[in-house]
Amino acid sequence: MSEGGGLDGLRVLVVEDEMMVSMLIEDMLGDLGCQVVGPASRIEDALELMNSAAIDCAVLDVNLGGQPIFPLADILRERGRPFAFATGYGDAGLREADRGTPVLQKPFREVDLARVLGELRKLVG
Repeated sequence: MSEGGGLDGLRVLVVEDEMMVSMLIEDMLGDLGCQVVGPASRIEDALELMNSAAIDCAVLDVNLGGQPIFPLADILRERGRPFAFATGYGDAGLREADRGTPVLQKPFREVDLARVLGELRKLVG
């Protein structure tokens, strides 16, 4: 099933602290032809990956074990790397600065991920 179309080779950083959700996202990304960077379950691990691996975009769980993901989102924004939030709370849990950022409402399907990654791909330089 290749809903991804133009997603082949897209390098996606996955930041998710729930192992089963992380594995599901990895599987979906693989089905879409993307390259998974990570996954990372802590902000520190994600920062290390961002500094050592090439990434095109990221999918960020909003809450990593009670720690908000916003510092990482700020760094990605500064570096010009597009990202989407993955959350069960919709955009209600986002800061004002993050309004308009794509949100994957958990649980999401592969077609939803493909749609959001298609939006992010257009922003990749």
